[in-house]
Amino acid sequence: MALYAIGDLHLSFSSNKPMDVFGGGWENYIEKIELGFSQLSPDDTCVLCGDSSWAMSLDESLADFRFIEALPGKKVILKGNHDYWWTTVTKMKSFFVDNSITGIDFLHNNCYFYEDTAICGTRGWISESELDLAHNAKVMHREASRLRASLSAAGGAADILCFFHYPPRYKNAVCEEMIDVLNEFSIKKCWYGHIHSQGRRFAVQGIVDGVSYNLISADFVDFVPQRIL
Repeated sequence: MALYAIGDLHLSFSSNKPMDVFGGGWENYIEKIELGFSQLSPDDTCVLCGDSSWAMSLDESLADFRFIEALPGKKVILKGNHDYWWTTVTKMKSFFVDNSITGIDFLHNNCYFYEDTAICGTRGWISESELDLAHNAKVMHREASRLRASLSAAGGAADILCFFHYPPRYKNAVCEEMIDVLNEFSIKKCWYGHIHSQGRRFAVQGIVDGVSYNLISADFVDFVPQRIL
């Protein structure tokens, strides 16, 4: 058994938004995803850090999740900014049951245990515009609350790992509310996606103030899930 993570698969089997159009590393990305996951065994677990599907609804996402289900290993999915198909966890789980998808779970206001290690996290948030400060503050507070709920669910776990879609730190931006929650629970290890293309040069990597940050968006890691444990 092993634990892996990767973000931003951006599948679009039914939504006709293939990432190949961006060229570069995204060319033949479906084949690259299949090859990257080939290192996993059925007993392994992989955290998917958001933007898994371009679908606009659960029904439209079905082909994407059947593809994910067919990849080796169990998957734990958290929400990304482009996961428009996302609805309530109850509805998503019911949809998966109705369509015989059994190897995918959700990380949302909760905690997922991999052996004795607690897997926690939330989508996160970065203010990309100063035009609506009230909205940004509201979303940041909500995401910090979801992170706190997830970490609280870990109880007294000896080891807690944290996963995001948005990075808690990026370039010169610091999501203070998210960092405060990480410090509150003494979290030392984080992984995130969201950052692509030229933006990757601004990604915060390595240890900052005692917390390690790791970018794992699919194109950054050559579509190979990164082993965590």
